[in-house]
Amino acid sequence: MKADYVVVGAGSAGCAMAFRLAEAGKSVIVIEHGGSDWGPFINMPGALSYPMSMKTYDWGFESAPEPHLDGRRLACPRGKVIGGSSSINGMIYVRGHALDFDTWREMGASGWGYADVLPYYKRQEDWHSGGHGGDASWRGQGGPLHVTRGKRDNPLVPAFVEAGRQAGYPVTDDYNGHQQEGFGPFDMTVWKGARWSAAKAYLRPAEKLGAQVVRGLARKVVIRDGRAVGVEVRRQGQIEEIEANCEVIIASSAINSPKLLMHSGIGPAAQLTEHGIQVVADRPGVGQNLQDHLELYIQQAATQPVTLAKYWNLLGKGYVGARWLFGRSGPGASNQFESAGFIRSKAGVQYPDIQYHFLPIAVRYDGKVASEGHGFQAHVGPMRSPSRGEITLKSSDPEAAPNILFNYMSHEKDWEDFRTGIRLTREIFGQEAFAPYRGHEIQPGDALQSDEDLNGFIKEHVESAYHPCGTCKMGAVDDPMAVVDPHGRVIGVDGLRVADSSIFPQITNGNLNAPSIMVGEKISDHVLGRSLPADNAEPWIHPEWQTAQR
Repeated sequence: MKADYVVVGAGSAGCAMAFRLAEAGKSVIVIEHGGSDWGPFINMPGALSYPMSMKTYDWGFESAPEPHLDGRRLACPRGKVIGGSSSINGMIYVRGHALDFDTWREMGASGWGYADVLPYYKRQEDWHSGGHGGDASWRGQGGPLHVTRGKRDNPLVPAFVEAGRQAGYPVTDDYNGHQQEGFGPFDMTVWKGARWSAAKAYLRPAEKLGAQVVRGLARKVVIRDGRAVGVEVRRQGQIEEIEANCEVIIASSAINSPKLLMHSGIGPAAQLTEHGIQVVADRPGVGQNLQDHLELYIQQAATQPVTLAKYWNLLGKGYVGARWLFGRSGPGASNQFESAGFIRSKAGVQYPDIQYHFLPIAVRYDGKVASEGHGFQAHVGPMRSPSRGEITLKSSDPEAAPNILFNYMSHEKDWEDFRTGIRLTREIFGQEAFAPYRGHEIQPGDALQSDEDLNGFIKEHVESAYHPCGTCKMGAVDDPMAVVDPHGRVIGVDGLRVADSSIFPQITNGNLNAPSIMVGEKISDHVLGRSLPADNAEPWIHPEWQTAQR
């Protein structure tokens, strides 16, 4: 089997890459270990808590015992299915802040400033505001990826935005447009009531253009005389090689991409030698620079039965399921994250460093609802933790999971940021907009007020937001810790690129699906030797950011 381009991973970036290459007339093979994305748990937005905990669809990774969290192991779901993590995620669409990308450029990823990436966001999007504001000139129309907004008909959803305004924060009608900072409606990758994954947006059209999807487990990149010439896979019990006439493109996630590079002989030489792997390129940055977002949910009891808890029983779930199944409507047609907030934690922070997801029910990621019944919650978390972790090999077996150590909460700033986040959330929930609905605080609970109390709560309850990135850092060719150059080419090996969230030099604001797809879009142009003209639209920065928090 051979093609011009072999893409490893049918996830967010890999699907985009496959489509753009096939569209340009190239032959493409996509290798994917996971199976079909058909099924109600994946396609019904309201069922989002199920697929990410199902072995069928998830790699089932977890972190090593985290030293700063009393040895807790945190779940790290990654999509093992057509569409990758875009088929099991929360469907939230956040481009990232303009200054995130200007920071990438300053870190050595030249050509990746906001002006450079904005045209790719526009190219990927088919944006529908649904009558909830926004400026179409900042957004894309007619792209493969449908981006929509929920109905926002639960009274708690607008109450969250109004409470933010009452607390003195700006309101924004499109955090993905001119102004990220503030409170407003969330965007989601949902179309006509169903999940719109990268597989639906890009891979199905790529297959219609002749791209092939091969189900198999990529074991390593085959490198001869310093050039990637194919990929060794296990397929139907046999080990075989899929050849690449032009290039191999790894798009296997921030966990699996560095693992695949290391098993191919690209990575920190000492570690490879220890596992008996022949060193092809000594790149000490492979697997380093691991970043993620952590979050807490602050839960409040509701005094009125307006929350989604009314559906949290057999009859209610049956009703929601039937409405979705027969009409793609009702509560199941939304991910229920319909109000967002991006704020700055203190004066002197130039752009938002805290994100809010509001949910009109008090429920955990594993689907367990608060024992009090009716409640609501805000997920709050810092955007730019200084903590860095690493992916390392457990063994020389290319089919074994790697070691994942996030090293969460290893800086004092992490603790300070979370305490601030809890206190700011309490203040928002205390506003007049929530007065008709506000009961007692379920979690953390009013009794926890001191720094020490809050630290104990954070240590026990903080969860990953499932945004791993950074492990194959993009940077200047002379940066010893860079793994790929600004065109996504692996430094020291010809014919090999990486295109997924692993190349992010620094984590972006918000959820990572949108920037991961953008990376696939932009690097496909680098592969094809073309680029879109820069778009110098000026983003909004709070005029008093140096002296005011809001």
